[in-house]
Formats: sequence, structure tokens, C-alpha cells
Amino acid sequence: MEITNILINHLTEPLGFELKDLRIEFTLTANHFTACQKKLVITTADTEVYNSGYLAYDNNYFTPSLNLKSRTRYDVTVFVKTNQEEIKHQTYFETGKMTEAYSGKWLGNRDKDLQNTVFKKEFTLNKAVTSARLYATGLGLYEAYLDEQKIGNEYLAPGSTDYTNWVQVQTYDLTASLQTSGKHQLLFSLADGWYKGNMGFDGGKTNIYGDQQRMLAELHLTFADGSQQVINSDESWVTTSGQVTKSSIYYGEDLDATRQLTAWQPAVILDYPTDILCDRLSLPLTISEYLPVKEIITTPAGETVLDFGQNQAGWLEFYNREPKGTTITFEMGEILQNGNFYRENLRAARAAFKFTSDGNEGWVRPHFTYFGYRYVRVSGINHPLNQADFKAAVIYSQMEQTGALTTDNPKVNRLFQNVLWGQKSNFFDVPTDCPQRDERLGWTGDATVFSNTAALNMNVFEFFKKYARDMAVEQKNHDGMLTMYAPALGVDDGGAAVWGDAATIIPWNMYQIYGDPALLRQNYPAMKAWLDWVDRQTTTPNLWTGCFQFGDWIALDGENPALPTGKTDEDFIASVYYYYSTTIVSKAAAILGNEAEANSYATKAANIKQAILAEYITKNGRLAIDTQTGYALALYFELVPKEQISRVLTDLVSRLGKDNDHLKTGFVGTPFICQVLSKYGAHKLATKIFMNEDFPSWLYAVNMGATTVWERWNSVLEDGSMNPDGMNSLNHYSIGAIMEWGYRYLLGFAKQTPGFKEVTFAPNFDYHLKQVSGYYTSSYGKLAAAYQIESDSNHTIKLQLDIPFGQTVHVKLPRANKFGVTVNKQHYDNGNFDLSCGYYEISYVPSQDYIERYNANTPVASIMADDLLVAKISEVDGVLNFFKDPNNLANLGKMSLTKLNAILPFINIEPDKLAKINQILATTPILSEREAFK
Repeated sequence: MEITNILINHLTEPLGFELKDLRIEFTLTANHFTACQKKLVITTADTEVYNSGYLAYDNNYFTPSLNLKSRTRYDVTVFVKTNQEEIKHQTYFETGKMTEAYSGKWLGNRDKDLQNTVFKKEFTLNKAVTSARLYATGLGLYEAYLDEQKIGNEYLAPGSTDYTNWVQVQTYDLTASLQTSGKHQLLFSLADGWYKGNMGFDGGKTNIYGDQQRMLAELHLTFADGSQQVINSDESWVTTSGQVTKSSIYYGEDLDATRQLTAWQPAVILDYPTDILCDRLSLPLTISEYLPVKEIITTPAGETVLDFGQNQAGWLEFYNREPKGTTITFEMGEILQNGNFYRENLRAARAAFKFTSDGNEGWVRPHFTYFGYRYVRVSGINHPLNQADFKAAVIYSQMEQTGALTTDNPKVNRLFQNVLWGQKSNFFDVPTDCPQRDERLGWTGDATVFSNTAALNMNVFEFFKKYARDMAVEQKNHDGMLTMYAPALGVDDGGAAVWGDAATIIPWNMYQIYGDPALLRQNYPAMKAWLDWVDRQTTTPNLWTGCFQFGDWIALDGENPALPTGKTDEDFIASVYYYYSTTIVSKAAAILGNEAEANSYATKAANIKQAILAEYITKNGRLAIDTQTGYALALYFELVPKEQISRVLTDLVSRLGKDNDHLKTGFVGTPFICQVLSKYGAHKLATKIFMNEDFPSWLYAVNMGATTVWERWNSVLEDGSMNPDGMNSLNHYSIGAIMEWGYRYLLGFAKQTPGFKEVTFAPNFDYHLKQVSGYYTSSYGKLAAAYQIESDSNHTIKLQLDIPFGQTVHVKLPRANKFGVTVNKQHYDNGNFDLSCGYYEISYVPSQDYIERYNANTPVASIMADDLLVAKISEVDGVLNFFKDPNNLANLGKMSLTKLNAILPFINIEPDKLAKINQILATTPILSEREAFK
């Protein structure tokens, strides 16, 4: 047994983070479950400040009540004891300034219009340093340097917030860098960023939160003799203009290395408050990896273009070899058109990096912007390009990958990779809609529908905790209403269902995945405020009607193609989410110990549900809204009684049949359509829809060469041209929410108790995906699963499960009751059993195989597409000769032989022959199944 990991509030060794609601989780690894006890000890400066004593191990976390002190390191030791041994593992965390007053002052330059304000402080050390901590922030964005070396590995600090309400302070450990006596230099370089740069729609706004770049810093030093010193940002600092001549998030950056940092002048002390400063919540934006150039292209237009082979977010870095005064320009794009560089879908975003060389060789990068791109058009370089001179720095919030899915289908695997790349590209301090064009905003609706998939793919608890703070701030600014995106960047629009319901759904989803109520506790007042705001907007009792709504955004079933809201009744969608959010708040109140409010919201939710039933669903279960999204919402949110579920499912299947078993859903319906089909017994149809390859489908984009998920189902048309309707981001994660279905219903991690202490493993099988494997890593460790359907005569199913210590898996295998199941050579009579820590090999023969066969209702068109079936039926009767005429097939091919025989006298299949034909149909695997079975 070994303790392999300890997380402090879901973080590893956090330094300077806000640490309210302290939660310490640990991972145990062992080959089998062993009864044990756990203990937590916390010390500071060799003084024990917390000791839980040994407790029975019933979960893998502690929630110590501890009055933390500012700027203090706490050493954490977790002990685990069994009858045979005692083991331990150590880590630490360190608090930031917390509520301690700031002695540093806000500094600025007299010229408010500088594009790049630089501040400098020189100081001398003549004693040995034992501890050095820099507490710093800057607006809009800053980089700090000590002795000309960049401090820390994060970029675009302090991140994006509503800076009038809260500004995050970063903490840096400079101890190792200040071991040399003598002169040292602190330097801060700032640019506009989200703070005062151009942001938003319709040309955007500038100076949204302020009109002057500014910084604040405190360097706290402790010396070997026990003395201390604080170097503050104050009037002793000097300032000038830097080498960045223009910078903005959409614009990109112009960097002139020939500019010298001269004309230093005293910094100006600014009269700005310090009570909005707070310890950081944002995960650092770091370079997670570098991508090499895949190909250097000379386009038909004579352009030189770098292809990195992957759409992603970050910036280009290059090795400069140009003489002094040469200006090089790099322009970013997502796609080529007719082989040429293309960037019209970026709208007004210039998205370029321009560099003027100082003649010195070396690597060069931007500093205060980022791009979403795959292709880079290069101009200004006067020698042949070398691929090794360029690399793409992939930047996103520092999140560990926690989940993955793999199948035997390369296209499906590419789709899942695209979903993950879309998440990486858009989890950029806030969950943005896209990383490339003049938007990159923290859209609430996109984050709502994707949040579960996001949490299965990566450790996003602290990421969403910060975003939840952004949402709560906007709600406070707007009387409970949640704006369309957060931070709102000076825009007051919002209040739509699904988008506004991010206020309740995101905190709830994070609790369900991580089992930590901290986010619920942080945002509970805002969750209630959202419902209060909706209450004030309703014009019909217990229904949300008569307000602006986004509807089922960019659905394909809209009656007016010019409107992207889809056909599903907007008031129905709004009322469903009104009900769901009220249910969430009721459950959150109960978790937080407020039974009175829990009961009150539960009653309210019941009333809303009854109002929805009365308005939209008949007593027999007929839904008044005949759309894919309408049925999906009714089933997913369990709006109909159990006895009516089969009716709604049948109607959904019928609706899909009318739509040729292809999606018509938008942002609202897409996450749920496959989930409800699989949940209620139509997994084969869910798989068929998932694996469609023509428009509209997920794999359509894969076939078109996508390396991320698109905003529209057909952002790129079949001829390779961009969709002329506009709004074409090729890096948009919303419809990538299908990956939750992959984890839940394909791999089989169907549901879990909050935190994944208990997991129900219930895979669904289909021959189109005979091999599936994947994992999810919770704080308990990695739960891994894999299965394959053998191509033997018994259609044997073999599974592997690897379960971490402390986790219980409730196994529910379909069609396993006839022959039983073998688990590590042990026999179980059926497919329902529980497993704990360990590795398991499972096999069984299903009572019925998973090959779909034709039936008496199979359309003639499907029969005629299968040469083997045509041959079999022709041996019984020559009726199919009639359908070799394309006109006859086109006119009658949608009907079955049984139906045609009943209504058309000239078909005239004898009863015994029709019975034989139907027997052939019932015993013949459909063409796609036979191909999959091979």
C-alpha cells in the first residue's frame, strides 16, 4: 500500500491561492482492499496546528477546521495505518495575503496611453536570504522579471475578471533566485489585455474597466539572521515605455526589439483601492506543450504558410535570424480555402504578431495576447524557412487530464481528441466560446452544456470555482440576472434560459463529479438570486414565458433559416430549465443544511413540473412539441411519469426516423439526445446517430479534416468552402458534449455518488464499436475499463476493470442472466455484482447477441442496398425485380414489402412466400452490422 497523491482543494502544493473550505484528499494505491485508518497532521514552523487522530477510513478526504494565517507555509502529512503497517505522505500549501492590508501602492505612468508600461526597482542585498515571496498584480496584463529573467511559468496574469470588483494577486517564490548578494532588479512589463484593450462585439469597447495600466507589488524577504524586509511598489520605482508598440487580445501584438528602454521617470502613485485585491482563484495559464511545424506550404497565391497540423490556442514562437530593422509578420488562421491562406471567419480580429528585429539571434514570442490557429502566414523573412525555427506554444489553464476514451474506430478516436483539443483551446482562464475571432468570451450557455464533459476530461473544479465567482459578480451587478457571458466586459445583456442557468447547473455538476460542496457554498446566494430574478420575469404562473431566449441555438429544424433558435418552443425550454434550476437549489440547500429552504424549493419545483405537464404534455404522454430537442428534454429531466416514458421514447424514435435518423438539435438538445436513447433502451439508435458520417453528424467534421469541434454542424461545406451563413468558429466545444455520452453509456461509467466513491458500471454494446476502453481519474485514483466483443460463434464479451482503493463499482452487465459471468475465474449467476479495489478480467456469453437484423418493417430501399439480402429474397419470389427500376424504387422504396403487398394488388406476394421473406429478414444481419462483425 502506498499514498501516491495529496490534493489541497484539488490543487498540488498551492501557493497563494484562496483556500476557504479547506479540503485535503489523498490517493491510496493497493492491490486489494484492506481495512485501514487515516490521520491528518498539519504543522507550521514545526508547530502542530491540527491533528485529526486516527479515524476509520470511510472516504479519502479530510475537511479540517483551521484558522489559517496569511503568508504562512503549512506542512501536511497524511498517515494510513493497517494491521500490518503505517505509511505516510507529505505535501504543503502556503497562504497568500488573505485579509492582510497591502503596503504596496498602485503605480502608473503619467502617460495613460502607453501600449506597454514598464516599471523598475533596483535594490541591494547584503545578507543571506532564507525566504523571498513576491505578491504582485498588474492591470491589464503583466509579466514580472527578476534580474532580466521572467518570474514564474505563467502568462497573461492576473487573468480575466471584473476588475472593478476583484483583482487577483499572484504569489511567487523567489528564494532560490535571491541567493546572491549585491544588486538586483525587479521589472514589470504591462499591456492592456482584457482590462482596457478592445473587447466585445460590433467593433468592441476599450477602457472597459479602466484607462491606465497599473501594477502593485510587495517583495517580502526573510534573512538568515531572522530580520525581515519588505520592498513595496512605491515612489522609489521608475517607469518608461517598453518594446511592445501595440497589443490587444484580438489585435495580437507588435513588438519592436530595436526600441531601447530609456527616458526613465519616477512612477506615479495612483489612488486606486486595494480592498478589491484578493488571493488568486485562477489556475495559471501555462504552456502545456509545443507543437512542431508539420509542413511549410507555398500556396497557389504564392504565400508562405506554416501548418502545425492541429487547431489550438496559444502563440507562435520563432528563432530570429534577421538583421536589425527587419520586420516579420505572422498572421493566424484556422483553415485554407482553395489551398490559400484564409482568415475571414476571424471577423475584425487582426490576430497577428509583428516583430521588428534588433539583429540578435534567439527565440522570440509575443507577451500579452494569444491566438486560435492551425495555419500561420509568414512574411518578411528573407531566407528559406527552416521548420525547426518555429513552434506552437499551446497555452491553457493548468489542468490535469483525468479521462480519455479509445475505440477500435479511428474516426471516433479523432472525434474524442477533437473534443479534448476544443476544451484545451477554450479553457483559457474562463470557458470561452472560441479562441480565434473577435469574441473569446466566457459564454455561460456553452459552459453549461459542456461542464460535465469538461469535468470528466480534466480536473476543472478550481477552474469552474473561479468562473462561478465571475458569474456571481455579474449577478450581483445585475440584480440576480446572469449576463450572457462572464466577465461581462461592460455588456448588460443576458437572462436567457440555459445560459443564465449556468448559475445553478455548473456548481451542481461540479459537486456531482467531485463530491466537494465548496462551490455550492460559494455560489448558493447567487443560485437563489438567479431564481428570484426568473420569478420576477415570469408572466404565467410556474412557467417561464414571454422573455428573450436563445432557444435551441443553431438547431437545424428552425422554420425560418435566418433564425438560429430552432423549432423547439422557447418557452418550453425556458420552463424546463426553470424547473431544473429550482430542483438543483432545493438539493443544494439540503446538502448545505438548510432544510426549510430545501423543502420550499422542492415544493416550488413540483408546482413548475405540474405546470409544464399541464401545458405541454397530455395525460397519455403525447408531447405538444414534435422536435428532437423537445423529446430529449422531456426524457432527460424526467418530466413525464414512468408509465409514459415508452410513449415519449417511441415518439422520439419516430421523429428521428422522419429526420432520416440524423440530428436536428442545437446547443440545448445535442448533449442529451444520445443519452436518453441509450438510457431508455435505444442504444443502437444512439450509436447509429453518433456514427453517422454525413451532414449533420459529429464525424462529418472529422471526415472534413477537423482537429477540433466546430461551432456549426457544417461550418465547412462538403466542397471544403466555409459556410456562407457566417459565425464559423472551427474551435468551439459545445457540441463536443457528446463525449459525456461516451463516458456514461459507451464506456459504461453510468453514474456515481458525488466524488466517485461509488460508481455504477453499465456498458452498452454495439458491433459498430467492438472495442472500447477508457478511464476516469478521481481523487481515489484511476478507474479504468475496457471491453471487446469477440467475433466467435458465441459473441463472447470480455471486459477488464481496474478499480482504485476506496472505490466500489456496482457492475450491471446486460444480457448476462442466462449463462452467468466469470470474474477472475469466479462464477456469478447474473450480471449484477459489486467489486472493490483490484484488477478484474470478466467474460460472459450474452443471452442474445448484439447484431441487428432486418425485420418485416424494413423499407424496400434498405433491402435493395443489400445484395446478399436481395439474392436470398429473389430465391423465394421475384417481387424485387419491380424495384430495379429506379423510378419505382424512388416512389415506393420507403415502404416495406408487407405494407406494399397489402395496399398494391399488383405486388401480390403469396402468404407463405411473404412469411418466408419475413423469416429471411428476421435472420439476416443488416449490411452495416455484417461489415462491423467482420
